[in-house]
Amino acid sequence: MPETPSTPIQAAATRRFLTGGWPWRSAGYLLTTPVTAAVAVGPLAALAGPWAGVAALVLTGAPSDAWTHPALLALLIATGALLFSGGGPLVTLPLAALERRRLRLVDSRPIDSGHRRPPRPGLGAWVRTRYTESATWRELVYVLLLASVLALTALAVLTLAGTVAFMIVSPLILVNEPGPIALLVAQVGTPKEALPFMVVGVAMVPVCGYTFALLAGVHGALARRLLGRGHEELRDELVEVTRSRSRLVDLFEAERHRIERDLHDGAQQRLVTLTMRLGLARLDLPAGSSAATQLAEAHDQAKQLMAELRELIHGIHPQVLTDLGLPGALPGLAERCPVPVTVSTDIPRRLPAHIESTAYFVVAEALANVAKHSGAANAKVNARVDGVLLVVEVGDDGDGGAAPENGTGLTGLADRVAVMSGRMEMSSPNGGPTLLRVELPCDPNSP
Repeated sequence: MPETPSTPIQAAATRRFLTGGWPWRSAGYLLTTPVTAAVAVGPLAALAGPWAGVAALVLTGAPSDAWTHPALLALLIATGALLFSGGGPLVTLPLAALERRRLRLVDSRPIDSGHRRPPRPGLGAWVRTRYTESATWRELVYVLLLASVLALTALAVLTLAGTVAFMIVSPLILVNEPGPIALLVAQVGTPKEALPFMVVGVAMVPVCGYTFALLAGVHGALARRLLGRGHEELRDELVEVTRSRSRLVDLFEAERHRIERDLHDGAQQRLVTLTMRLGLARLDLPAGSSAATQLAEAHDQAKQLMAELRELIHGIHPQVLTDLGLPGALPGLAERCPVPVTVSTDIPRRLPAHIESTAYFVVAEALANVAKHSGAANAKVNARVDGVLLVVEVGDDGDGGAAPENGTGLTGLADRVAVMSGRMEMSSPNGGPTLLRVELPCDPNSP
């Protein structure tokens, strides 16, 4: 199904352009351009008054003694610069907001302002923010273009449209009123003489439609570039998102270590003490008695619970990962996997804790999938540092056919990797083999 065009230029490439609404929307956009330009001309001309005075002195050939005081000339130029740079944004800010709304006529895509929110309330913070961001000055450039080049271009196109419309209705005009009338460079006095011009006018209608689309599309693209978010704003937002994500990852890791410590030092130690007391209590009861049997069951359940808690603590953050890093922790995962696993690592340095943890749990989940779903006889794990990337590969010789929609936890793995700005790829054709590849940035200087 073809995509719906969002601009006149995109629509002009479709077959139904002339029968759709885009020519009329483009004409409406061009028709209202001189109106908004006229709103801007007055205030901008007032701000440029000192410059206009200097230009008038030059153009009218002022007496030479007017130039014997260069301080006066410099004062006029400096005053104009201060007025224009100080008052210009106050004129362009509301006009830019209006232009972003008017842009919807020729661009259905949403457009956001490039302005930043002031760091705190108050007029002073607002002024400092607005006058130091590039979005304000891009809007000033746009309004200057709107009041000059864009307005004149729109007027020229609309004049052409008016001429074409007059050519089409010229025979009707001559029927009701005697000629002659001027059509292009000719004078016609009868409806019969005006018929060729009417034919030319009708033939020019499609040309006008495409001309409207072209100029309105170019104008809209320029407006989007100057009035929307620029590369600077997007880059700042991306940096802030990256830093925010890094802070969240650090908080998550700290909270996970706290939970692990509380379980290990609190719940596990109390459970160990309880298990020992139950074992000692069994010694004080007669063997084979009902109380001894129940106490033995409670003792066994306590030991089983302690083993489960130990596995839970290990799953939150294995101590071997903290002590030895990824090369020391991966062999332990391989030993617990029921499928024989070959592990190879080439990691010459300790990596950031959140990267090691992510890689560890990716391997753990991948090996769990191998044991449950693959039917493999052998598996392999390879982890290596390649430049600023940690590359982890988990492969098996099983039946293949692994896919995120099959519910094997691959979507969760991809999400975990994406949080670390990493990338996950998988090759698993039917019949195997399967290879999972994960790339994680491990540059210690990255945010």
